[in-house]
Amino acid sequence: MTRVVLVDDQAVVRAGFTVILESEGLEVVGEASNGADAVRVARRERPDVVCMDVRMPGGDGITATRALAGPDVADPVPVLVVSTFDLDDYVFGALEAGASGFLLKDAEPEVLVDAVRRVAAGDGLLDQSLTRRVIDELARRRAPVARDDDAAALLTPRELDIVGLLCRGSSNAEIATALFLEPSTVKSHLSRAMTKTGTRDRVQLVVWAFRHGVVDPAG
Repeated sequence: MTRVVLVDDQAVVRAGFTVILESEGLEVVGEASNGADAVRVARRERPDVVCMDVRMPGGDGITATRALAGPDVADPVPVLVVSTFDLDDYVFGALEAGASGFLLKDAEPEVLVDAVRRVAAGDGLLDQSLTRRVIDELARRRAPVARDDDAAALLTPRELDIVGLLCRGSSNAEIATALFLEPSTVKSHLSRAMTKTGTRDRVQLVVWAFRHGVVDPAG
C-alpha cells in the first residue's frame, strides 16, 4: 500500500485529501501544517510520497523539499508539490529543490490519486496543463548555464536526443514518433539516463539537463 504524508497549513485541505486518497486504497500515515513539521514527520514515517504545499506559515515547502529530496540527501523521500499557484517562484524553487512532481490543487480527485501513485513509482509528474509552461520557465531560468561536457558525456547520443525532447515537453509516445522508436525503447533509454545522472524521475532529469546545460534552452 502506498503510504503518504500530507503537508498543508489548512486542516480542511488535509482532511479532503485524506478522504480522496484513502478511498482509493492509499494510506495517509502522517500530517503536518508547516515545512519544519513536515521534515520531522516524513523522516519518522518514511512515506512513499509527501504531498507538499509551498506557501505555509512557520516553515515553507521549498526548504522542507530540499531537506527531504534535495540532490545532497542520501536517502530522499519523494515529494509531490500540490499548490494553488501555477507559475509561481515557489513552485520552480520546489522543483529545483528536488520535488518529483507538481500538481494544482484544483485537479480532479482521480488526477491527484494518479499523481501520487506515479511519483511513488518513480515516474515523476507535472500537471499536464502546465508541463510545457513549466519546462519553458526552467529553460529561461537556466539559459545562462554553459554546457557541462563532462555531464553530457554521461549519456549516449541517442539518450541526449531523447532527453532533449523530454525537455521540450514531449511524452514518451511523442518522442518515439519523432525518433522512429518504440515507446518501450524510449522508456528504457530514459531509465538508463536517470541511472547515469543519479536522478530519481523524469522531472528531476529535466532539471538536471538544464542545470548542466546539456540541452539547448532555445529548443
